[in-house]
Amino acid sequence: MIGGFLMKAASRRLFSAAASVLLAATLFGAGGQPEAVTGSPAVSPDDPTEVGWRLLAKLNYRTGEKTEELAALDGKLVKIPGFTVPLEDFASSATEFLLVPYVGACIHTPPPPPNQLVYIEMDDGKRAKMDGWNPVWVEGVLSIEMTESVYGHVGFTISGQRVYPYES
Repeated sequence: MIGGFLMKAASRRLFSAAASVLLAATLFGAGGQPEAVTGSPAVSPDDPTEVGWRLLAKLNYRTGEKTEELAALDGKLVKIPGFTVPLEDFASSATEFLLVPYVGACIHTPPPPPNQLVYIEMDDGKRAKMDGWNPVWVEGVLSIEMTESVYGHVGFTISGQRVYPYES
């Protein structure tokens, strides 16, 4: 009887720890780090600027107002972590898709707010692999503009140059 009680208590602790990890992943997105923009002194000017979801969330999608830090990235080469959502049913690769901060975004209604959605259109008709369960990095030129998709309004557009598996 005591052994069964201890097993249930251990299972609850394990479940609670797993739930905490899932909550952190949801709050911080694939980037993991809460920093808005990261970089190091050794980064070359040609390297993309890493942008986190917290910085993107600073876009006031109702008024279009953006922070100076966010406005400085408009038209610049960036790198954003996230999860892909194809705009075509059953697509294993796509030339256009949405990037979202956590698994399952856009599958449910209502969709995330526009400042948590990035519309990606790949350059030169390149196709990106769609695997919504695994995080990716998307590199390309960022535009801060409202775009309408089948999932609603999107606050950002990236002219995609490269999509590759996320590794921190």
